[in-house]
Amino acid sequence: MTTGKEMVTLAISRVGQKYENVLVPKNNANWHGPWDCAEFMSWLVFQSSGILYGCLDDNAPPPQADAYTGAWRRDSANLGKRITVDRAAAIEGAFVLRFPPGPGMMGHVAISKGQGGTVEAKSHVAGVVEDKIDGRRWDTGVLIPGVTYDDTVPSIPVTPGRVIHMGGTNDPNIVRSIQNALAIKNIDPGPIDGKYGPLTTAAVAAFQQREGLLVDGEVGPETAAALGVQL
Repeated sequence: MTTGKEMVTLAISRVGQKYENVLVPKNNANWHGPWDCAEFMSWLVFQSSGILYGCLDDNAPPPQADAYTGAWRRDSANLGKRITVDRAAAIEGAFVLRFPPGPGMMGHVAISKGQGGTVEAKSHVAGVVEDKIDGRRWDTGVLIPGVTYDDTVPSIPVTPGRVIHMGGTNDPNIVRSIQNALAIKNIDPGPIDGKYGPLTTAAVAAFQQREGLLVDGEVGPETAAALGVQL
């Protein structure tokens, strides 16, 4: 049975590789990119445990199984175990997951290095990088069936960063600033009304795609900086 630490070691071996929205053959141990966030994490799980996880069809042939953060949300509720983000930050090989903001949209998923670090396929600009959990928004931590974890380590307190997202408690003045910035950059955010709804979310995602950022429809520090907005 594989360990969380072994999964992290495998993930680190791919740092520096490119990010693209591609289908990764989960059974190809020699795949060296490109990756997107969910494809990378589902490849790690299959390489380590031999199971398909976080795919639209977990019973598909491994070369054809399409990974998606929405499927990670489904599987984390039904297969394996959800844990707090504070616990996941401490456990090598746990995952941290941000749910997609809506149907057909992207969330984000990363593997925890323990001690608050991550390895992740982050964006077109960043590629596969080592990063951190603190200061970012996550919905849950995840432990995968068939993987042995050291869950005796103490939790690491994680402070979410300021993020503007659909369904959140958002400052209308900041949302209007985001909407105005999008309009200036020739991306239609819908009505400039201070409400972060589906139209503004889609506009932010389109801006992120254009700029090579992580496409999740949320405005965190990196997207805010690119828009010229203060959070």
